[in-house]
Amino acid sequence: MSIKQNAYSDGLPDFRNLGVIARILVAVNLAAIGAACYAEPGWARGMARFADDAAFIEPALLASIVALYLISPALVSMRYLLANVVVVAVVLCIVAGMSYLPQSLSAPDERQLARRLVFSAAISLALLGYLRLRAKAFSPALTEARLQALQARIRPHFLFNSLNAVLSLIRRDPKRAELALEDLADLFRVLMSDGRKFVRLADEIALLERYASIEQLRLGERLRVVWEIDNAPQDALLPPLVLQPLLENAVYHGVEPGTEAGEVLVRIEGRAERVFVRMVNPIHPGSTHRPGNHMALDNLRERLMLFFDAEAKVSTREADGRYQVDIEFPQITAKPAGQVETR
Repeated sequence: MSIKQNAYSDGLPDFRNLGVIARILVAVNLAAIGAACYAEPGWARGMARFADDAAFIEPALLASIVALYLISPALVSMRYLLANVVVVAVVLCIVAGMSYLPQSLSAPDERQLARRLVFSAAISLALLGYLRLRAKAFSPALTEARLQALQARIRPHFLFNSLNAVLSLIRRDPKRAELALEDLADLFRVLMSDGRKFVRLADEIALLERYASIEQLRLGERLRVVWEIDNAPQDALLPPLVLQPLLENAVYHGVEPGTEAGEVLVRIEGRAERVFVRMVNPIHPGSTHRPGNHMALDNLRERLMLFFDAEAKVSTREADGRYQVDIEFPQITAKPAGQVETR
């Protein structure tokens, strides 16, 4: 599949994303500490100055984040330059307004107000510039290259094994062979699809079921998949081919090396506006089967980061002879602002 070399299109980040909010909080506080230490000689006096300044900075910072959170959907529809002007204007209005609400009823010193406005404008512009450069680092050409490379996770041996399994069925069970070929075609159709767009969780689950049925052809009773998906939010959106590589790994490393039946648990549920996925498979410590190199998990983390930033989590654990992978990401039903999907 060729990679479209789309030009980078400027756009503001999603101010509702936890990763963006965290970067803003850290950057503003670091800048405030630096300014306080520059204005006062000595680290101790600088930190004391920052402690005094924080009484104003933190409420103004939180108010600005809340305001940007609320207007984030409107900012996405604006032209980039206008959106930047709106962001800076909102921050300056909040800083100026809060400057006139001190503990005392007297108006703020004009020089103090000017310093606050200059600092706020400078840090706002610096942050916007940083977030723009960070977005360019994930420009369409680079993102598409990564996503398409990460999409190609189905091992060649799976294709050959599946075709051999279908060939063995053609004469003795042609109907089942036909259904298996349809499942295989659907699976590779998704593999070759556009990896930049979200898909419904219901479609991803259907893909898992097709994959499991194909593997069942060659593993037979050795493969047992336990599905706990009744509470899965069917309309939730996620990147394509996120779950299939995990099931593939669970079968390849948890079932194939064993001589007895191996059970793979697939649990998907939605709670508190988030989607939780758990996949569990057996462990065979003494097996001569080729060990995993965690590439699938590394690819999964990178894909989720490209789409959800810091709002997605991936964790693993081994216990009682079982290997467990847990995934957590936001439950969304519409394309969020700042999605890496390119146009």
